[in-house]
Amino acid sequence: MKIITKKEILPIALIALAFIVGSFLYPVLPDKMPTHWNIQGEVDAWSTKNFGVFFFPVITLGIYFLMTLIPLIDPLKRNYPKFHTPYFFFRTLFVFFFVAIYFYTLSAALGTKININYFIFPAISILFILIGLFIPKIKKNYFVGIRTPWTLHSEEVWDKTHQFSGKLFVAAGIIALTSLFFPKYSFIMVIGPILSASFISIIYSYFIFRKIGGFNQNL
Repeated sequence: MKIITKKEILPIALIALAFIVGSFLYPVLPDKMPTHWNIQGEVDAWSTKNFGVFFFPVITLGIYFLMTLIPLIDPLKRNYPKFHTPYFFFRTLFVFFFVAIYFYTLSAALGTKININYFIFPAISILFILIGLFIPKIKKNYFVGIRTPWTLHSEEVWDKTHQFSGKLFVAAGIIALTSLFFPKYSFIMVIGPILSASFISIIYSYFIFRKIGGFNQNL
């Protein structure tokens, strides 16, 4: 299967843009940059300018290349052509998410007074809504999706679990998005639904596994 296609221009361009913007702003950025915020949206950790400017783009580049090369080492690499396009959007989505966080960090370092909770919680909510839309199209593999002993044992369990989980993740993302109207409870309203959706997905995979006969079924 082809790993690098013309479509990869999009995530590569996003990462390149991050490097370009960071390098352009480097001279005017402060020597100490915010790198972590608490759940109240207050900065509670700082870093040097070199770390703040270059760490996120380098990490994003590393994650992108790792996700791009994963199909070469996955024992189930034969399945990747079946979900090549969803997997591309999956990788691009994560690149966009990390680049967006990076731009927010640069903006905060330059003095922009936007509470991070009004950025990060909607961003996470939208991320999970989009994951929920893509994940039903992911076929069985060892790196992406709901990888439990039961989904990896059976194609049927994998497919049914991911169809169900996709709806759960979309619902969790929508609920989390409403946290914008309840800023006092934002953390709980975002993390709670997302963790619940993940946990329920695991339980559901076991339920389906048992329903179709467990380990007595044919592989």
